[in-house]
Amino acid sequence: MSNPLLSQDALPHFAQIKPEHIAPAIQQLLAAADAALAQSTAAQTPADYDTLLRTLDLPCERLGVAWGAVGHLNAVANTPELREAYNAMLPAVTEFYTRLGASEALYAKYKAMDISKQSPARQQVLRHALRDFVLGGAELQGDAKTRFAAIQERSAELAQQFSEHVMDATDGFALYASAEQLRGVPADVVTAALAAAQGEGKDGHKITLHFPSYMPVMQYAEDRALREQLYRAYATRASEFGAANLDNSALMQELLMLRQEEAQLLGHANFAETSLVAKMAHEPAQVLDFLRDLARRARPFAAKDLAELRAFAAAELGLDELQAWDVPYASEKLKLARYAFSDEEVRPYFTAPRVLAGLFEIIERLFDVKIVEDQAEVWHESVKFYRLDRDGQLVGQFYLDLYARTGKRPGAWMDDVRGRWARPDGQLQTPVAQLVCNFMAPVGDKPALLTHDDVTTLFHEFGHGLHHLLTQVDERGVAGISGVEWDAVELPSQFMENFCWEWEVLQKLTAHVDTGETLPRALFDKMTAAKNFQSGLQTLRQVEFALFDMRLHAEPGTETRIQAVIDDTRREVAVLIPPPFNRMQHSFSHIFAGGYAAGYYSYKWAEVLSADAWSAFEEEGVFNPATGRRYLHNILEMGGSRDAIDNFKAFRGREPEIDALLRHQGMS
Repeated sequence: MSNPLLSQDALPHFAQIKPEHIAPAIQQLLAAADAALAQSTAAQTPADYDTLLRTLDLPCERLGVAWGAVGHLNAVANTPELREAYNAMLPAVTEFYTRLGASEALYAKYKAMDISKQSPARQQVLRHALRDFVLGGAELQGDAKTRFAAIQERSAELAQQFSEHVMDATDGFALYASAEQLRGVPADVVTAALAAAQGEGKDGHKITLHFPSYMPVMQYAEDRALREQLYRAYATRASEFGAANLDNSALMQELLMLRQEEAQLLGHANFAETSLVAKMAHEPAQVLDFLRDLARRARPFAAKDLAELRAFAAAELGLDELQAWDVPYASEKLKLARYAFSDEEVRPYFTAPRVLAGLFEIIERLFDVKIVEDQAEVWHESVKFYRLDRDGQLVGQFYLDLYARTGKRPGAWMDDVRGRWARPDGQLQTPVAQLVCNFMAPVGDKPALLTHDDVTTLFHEFGHGLHHLLTQVDERGVAGISGVEWDAVELPSQFMENFCWEWEVLQKLTAHVDTGETLPRALFDKMTAAKNFQSGLQTLRQVEFALFDMRLHAEPGTETRIQAVIDDTRREVAVLIPPPFNRMQHSFSHIFAGGYAAGYYSYKWAEVLSADAWSAFEEEGVFNPATGRRYLHNILEMGGSRDAIDNFKAFRGREPEIDALLRHQGMS
């Protein structure tokens, strides 16, 4: 194969893609898409839905799949050469999509179509398209249009740099600790750290800022100085306290300025207004009221959580002054003392193979599909590939990349390779997804062990995956996750997390790494007793992040006072204030590099929906087939073909209510 990115095979050739393939392939695909845009907007081309599909959507989708593969590799298998090749093509790709979204001629073709003569799904596609043309600058003229395009290109460049700085700052830190310094840390974490150091020919145990290495040390290491050193490194990533070339300060400032300018060009007072045009929430005040109401309800519980933690730390741990680097450690000790339960106690029961087998069984039972391992080229030897079948027919496929490694972006996410689509050539294209986590990799011949939080994360990402894979909508623009309002897209993911707290489910997910024994009932009871441990603090933390994000984008001039905004937000809603050197915002990739700008509130907004949806299963039975089918048909299969609130009401029979969320989190 001369250039794998030009292949028209069903799946990307991830193992064959090299940096030198990127520019030639993307340039060729851009030229084809450009020619298709010119043809589509020609006067003689009819303003007809099917004509535009054949003429424009096919080459644009081919470009999107190829560029998506490049972007994915840049996130999960990053090298200096790949990064350089990706960044070299980013301006041209951004320029094309900006021009496509701002094309007056194409906008005119869409406006000329008679929406009433289309199917319901196509009507939704057209409504979204008309809205997105306005948001894409199609109604701008002259200098305003030119400036809008320049803003898009520069914003894409800045977001990519932000993400690179976070990755490089995370990868660039390593601490080689002695066995004595790691006293209290779980044995398998210590073993993995020792193996990592030995692999580099170094003495000691390699501790990094990747979460599977960082967090167990923060939770269990008795060495307070070690915890402080790690916390300072983690909390100041990509800030003025580290390498100057990785400092995100100026990038954040410029991004906020550009977003404000973009909003004003589109006739909005601020970027938050622009962001909310395509969301369930209608205006910034509505979001701010929602967040402040949630903070008011959670604050008494959070204050109680913190008072108990401080009292325990002083009385039992000799920590008269509880510092930020003491909080995970003291919290773990308090949980153990109060519930005779530690996260580490359940970890040996959650082996990755058993968890996956149990998860697949639940999905098969609820949604009438079969999951089997499949064959595809992958980007790392640990990546697996699977297919979903129903009645012998392919429903969708997914890649699963579970483990943290150098060159892989931190966090967990789901992305699409392609969407479901009744193609203009008459073929039904089935969806393909990528599910990515950053768990601790297995060491030696033992399987990887997951924390219960890891298991919850895995279920969360699978919720996104199922939303994309189980759709029955044939219009690509509203199939699966496409076209779903951003503040509703977390509903299926957060919904899946609930299964991780069901006794019947955990029997399927657990098998002790040494004995094969399933999780004992007594240990499960301790887990559930501790389920809402510090839920007040955790809720306020998420509200703090969401309120900070919304204020950054709703209040003009915040680019010059980013630290002041987060400090002020914390004074308003938080009870646990980080130290002055904390620079969380400098690695807040969700809002500066991940599409959540003026949208981080979506997690709590969608949590109301998901908790209320789950309450139907509580009322009717977790594995009630009728409830499962109703959820499948009204939420997962509908994708973005209907407004999210209508999907929810069709499933639940009413508007969402916040009571279920508060009850689930022990704050009713």
